[in-house]
Order: sequence, then structure tokens, then C-alpha cells
Amino acid sequence: MAKRGSLRASDADREQVAEQLRRGAAEGRLRTDELEQRLGAAFSALTYGELDPLIADLPHSAARRRTTRVPLAVIIAGSAAIIAIAILILAVMAVVLIATGLFALWPLWLIIGWGCFGGRRRALARAERYHSADWAGYGRRPVEPGRHGFWL
Repeated sequence: MAKRGSLRASDADREQVAEQLRRGAAEGRLRTDELEQRLGAAFSALTYGELDPLIADLPHSAARRRTTRVPLAVIIAGSAAIIAIAILILAVMAVVLIATGLFALWPLWLIIGWGCFGGRRRALARAERYHSADWAGYGRRPVEPGRHGFWL
């Protein structure tokens, strides 16, 4: 097997090295004349052995540092903490509702829920009926046959 230094570099490899050099110049690690010299050497390089020394004195790219994986234990611990906080909030809310007697007003919660979620379909159908071109504005008209079988 051939050593990496003797393998021929592709155009994509040369462009990647050039991008690292540009990033280093943008961070202030390379002067303009150094950047031009190294870019010329990068685009004329034939092997990895000619490309590697051009970026050897630059730190690894920030993109490589950002792609570090979060350990599974940290994800599990974070998820457990979020679930525990949610359960704690629900428990406190239940205690407050029971202690203050607001739990006895459960029909009010049903009415609020129906008002927010349940009555929209009928209200939208009513609005559509009033704004339709065939509505004369007199009396009530039947629902399409086969749907409900009653008058609205």
C-alpha cells in the first residue's frame, strides 16, 4: 500500500486545502503574501505530500471541531431532566387547582375547549354558506343529500 504522501491529490483536495488557507487568512493567521504563495503551491500540487505541509502549521478547521458528537449519556440526562421538570410543573398545577377549588369548575374547561376547538367547523360552514353565490339570504337550506339528513 502506498503512503499517503505519494498518492495523487484530486481537484477537490486542492480546493479543500485552499479553503483552509483562506479561512486561516480570514482569522489573521496568514499574511496576504503568504496566502498567495500557499494558494499557488496548493493549486500546483500533485500529491498529498505537497499539500499537507501547506496547512500543517494551521489549527484544524472550526467545522471539524463543531461536528463532535454529544455523548448518549448527556442526551439521556437532558431528556430526563426535561421530563422531570414537566412532571413537577403538572404536579404543582394539580395541587394548586385542587387546593383552590378550581378543579370543581371542570364544565368551564369543557366549554372553553369546545369554543376553541369544537365549534370551528360549524362556524366555518355557516360563514361559507352566507358568502356563497347561490345563497339568497332567506330561510334555511338543506345540507347536501346523504351527509347528515337534517336542515341547518
